[in-house]
Amino acid sequence: MRQKIVAGNWKMNLTYPAALALTDEITALLAEAPAGPAQPLVVVCPPFPFLAGVGEKLPKGGPLHLGAQNCHQKESGAFTGEVSAPMLASVGCEYVILGHSERRQHFREDDALLGQKLKTALAAGLKPIFCVGESLETREADDTFAFIAKQLKDGLFHLSNEEFAQVVVAYEPIWAIGTGKTATSAQAQEVHAFIREQVARAYTADAAASVSILYGGSANAQNARELFGQPDVDGGLIGGASLKAPDFVAIIRSF
Repeated sequence: MRQKIVAGNWKMNLTYPAALALTDEITALLAEAPAGPAQPLVVVCPPFPFLAGVGEKLPKGGPLHLGAQNCHQKESGAFTGEVSAPMLASVGCEYVILGHSERRQHFREDDALLGQKLKTALAAGLKPIFCVGESLETREADDTFAFIAKQLKDGLFHLSNEEFAQVVVAYEPIWAIGTGKTATSAQAQEVHAFIREQVARAYTADAAASVSILYGGSANAQNARELFGQPDVDGGLIGGASLKAPDFVAIIRSF
């Protein structure tokens, strides 16, 4: 059975005290009621300066896991202002988001660079959450599937079978991020099923059946249950709603 995952991407938000308070509130709300067998794995991804402090607050052996929003492609060196995968692992990170649409757009990260980051993250023992997704222009041109297939092929499918088994994929319809728009459950399912089909072609049917594919396009407490009910949607990469503990926990409970 595939791992169900809800990951909160806090982006460049909050102050350190606010981040610690949000962590406490999420933890408390999750502890209020029994999780049940459908409890997904939960990842919180704070900004770099907050990682160690947030990580120390996560209950050991609990449902919450620590992730980062990015890492550099080199393990160390003269790269002022950057953060390496081994650094992230050393403060307790288990996951790292790579290839987020905002990194691709604002920082010009391409699939060749992301391929290097994947290798570095995996070597440090991190599990990458690798993002793919199309713009509104690409969707309206009816080029969604060719575009995503290329992102997968160029950025991800160079990994070995063993490496790929450590990866989580996130589908981000860029036109639905921060816009209030959301792909319909049918649209999300269609693309998730396509991604799974591409994995089967590049690797094996077992790999395709095992990989967790998350939806990352403005999922919220109101639409999460329907989205997560689709057969190929294994959870969500949550942006704005992850900054409000009641909303984030409601999304987690949608399973």
